[in-house]
Amino acid sequence: MKIGQGIDTTAALNAAVLKKADQDKEAAPAGMAQKGARAIPAAGAQVSVSTLARTLEQNDRAVGSDFDSKKVADIKAAIKNGTFKINPEAIADKMLDNAQELLSVTR
Repeated sequence: MKIGQGIDTTAALNAAVLKKADQDKEAAPAGMAQKGARAIPAAGAQVSVSTLARTLEQNDRAVGSDFDSKKVADIKAAIKNGTFKINPEAIADKMLDNAQELLSVTR
């Protein structure tokens, strides 16, 4: 992950909507109308989830986590033991690369 690179808010929002819809579907009583792939409460607001959002959610589930948990655990252990080495040159290089990328996108 590059410095300054945030979470894709559209994908995150779509994933949250799908998760909520799945939870609502599981908890839905028999009296709720079924339309498409999601339950729609009779008295609530109607929400539809695009095919793209469903595909993104499926891909996210297939890929798994967005980080390497073993690497994170190794870094935590190195920090705790006092053996973690910081490479300021690598940090500076990545910051410069990130700034150049941001500047080229805005032009």
